[in-house]
Amino acid sequence: MKWTQSFIRTFREPPADAETISQKLMHQTGMIDKLISGVYSFLPIGLKVLQKVSNIIREEMNNAGGLELLMPSLQPASLWEETGRYGKMGKDMITFQDRRDRCILLGPTHEEVITDIIRKYVKSWKQMPVLLYQIQTKYRDEIRPRFGIIRAREFLMKDAYSFDVDDKSSEISYFKMKDTYIKIFQRCGLKTDIKQADSGVIGGKFSEEFIAEGQCAELEVGHIFKLGMEYSTKMKAVFNDKEGKEKPIIMGCYGIGVSRIVSAIIEGNYDNKGIIWPISVSPYQVLILPLKSGEEKEMAEKIYENLKKPGWEVLLDDRDESAGIKFSDGDLLGIPIWLIFGKKLKEGKVEVKLRKNNKFYDVPIENIEQFIKDILKEL
Repeated sequence: MKWTQSFIRTFREPPADAETISQKLMHQTGMIDKLISGVYSFLPIGLKVLQKVSNIIREEMNNAGGLELLMPSLQPASLWEETGRYGKMGKDMITFQDRRDRCILLGPTHEEVITDIIRKYVKSWKQMPVLLYQIQTKYRDEIRPRFGIIRAREFLMKDAYSFDVDDKSSEISYFKMKDTYIKIFQRCGLKTDIKQADSGVIGGKFSEEFIAEGQCAELEVGHIFKLGMEYSTKMKAVFNDKEGKEKPIIMGCYGIGVSRIVSAIIEGNYDNKGIIWPISVSPYQVLILPLKSGEEKEMAEKIYENLKKPGWEVLLDDRDESAGIKFSDGDLLGIPIWLIFGKKLKEGKVEVKLRKNNKFYDVPIENIEQFIKDILKEL
């Protein structure tokens, strides 16, 4: 991608209401745009990061045996009345009356909906265990939205649900998800602590939350619950066991704040110049910086085309800007590998910078591709 075609817009100063490092840097790099309090647009470069996080989650959930589905955002209040949860979230829940005067809500979570699906389709012990998940937008009318996308009114979440025949099987599902979450956060470049938590309005017997390191005391990025028969009993989600006896299904619930992870990654990976993306979630892997418009630009264009062929994600800064502005924006954006086409080109070399540690290497042009391959393995 060429910078002039990328819709990347950088800003020297963060917005006045920005409270956290991630909120400041996401605005300065043009990742997000605030529409109203607690509601944001993900601009192209921000969406690339969000999609990479989503894909990591999707890969690990699939590896754990999860099956992806997509449930509606609109939910009838009648489902929540079955479990007795309607009204418990207070004004955080966004509701309205449809044209038939039915009370509809914008889904803040999906325990009732998934239980309704399971009670229709699962009737026998032979059909379990089942692990279903989705990556979908949730809605909560926070009384005080803050910290950018960390505490927003509209946010992207991965929610998963396990269904088992007994407590022993449910325990296996729970710890499988716990291990899966550890892998997801490691791949995203996050360090997390696991703590026993209050299950809140989700309910259940036991829950644990994953807290990401960073300056913001809020970044909780994951929460897993042992629901037991909390929902299946109330909603009559039952199955026939081996003896033909009817029993309630044992459930677990597992949530990850997908958009919140993006903020958490930034909170744990930055310096005084900008973001330092882990290679796994960086919007681009390589940044190419031609510092002049003659031979440097021509060679930069050639290398840019060559590096795209193996499928690497490359950003070419083709703007007519000074070297100082290009370096400043490059640091702000935080792309892991830089190729600088400047005075070293006369010696047949490209200056390579690693954003993570600000180390520089002089690499012969003919060795650039192999050098990047080796660096990518290390990163």
